[in-house]
Amino acid sequence: MKNKIQPTSVERVMREHDFIVSKTDLKGRIVYGNEIFIEFSGYEESELLGSQHNIIRHPDMPRGVFRLLWDSVGSGEEIFAYVKNMARDGSYYWVIANVTPDYDAAGNICGYLSVRRAPNRAALPVVENLYREMLRAEQAAGARDACEASLELLNNVLKEKGVSYEQFVLAA
Repeated sequence: MKNKIQPTSVERVMREHDFIVSKTDLKGRIVYGNEIFIEFSGYEESELLGSQHNIIRHPDMPRGVFRLLWDSVGSGEEIFAYVKNMARDGSYYWVIANVTPDYDAAGNICGYLSVRRAPNRAALPVVENLYREMLRAEQAAGARDACEASLELLNNVLKEKGVSYEQFVLAA
């Protein structure tokens, strides 16, 4: 289903007080999505539950950002990230995501929780430019080395600015 969706230039802007909430299992399959998630994704709840969370991945998102995200939450850390998602109709919506590991009673990571809100609109041009550069690095490196190439570019930009990714995202 997702592979047949063509991105459009139509943007859906999140309302200021909306929060998109979703929860996945360890393999990234959606086990919960709130009404706002369902609304913005354009999918029915029954289509989302059990699907990989990347069902809403926009092709403008560098793979390196998702590698950073999964590496962070997989090691028990939370992460904030700007993410461009794609709805079922091909429209897109930007979010600032806070993704955290979810723990069971024994203290083991059993899944992941993501809470997204409307991004700082003034930061989007900066983020979009960085993500375009990361995508170019991924394309130049080829599929096998794409993530490493875009992460290297990201780390060089962050080092040049003297900030961590979280500081960059929260200050943007």
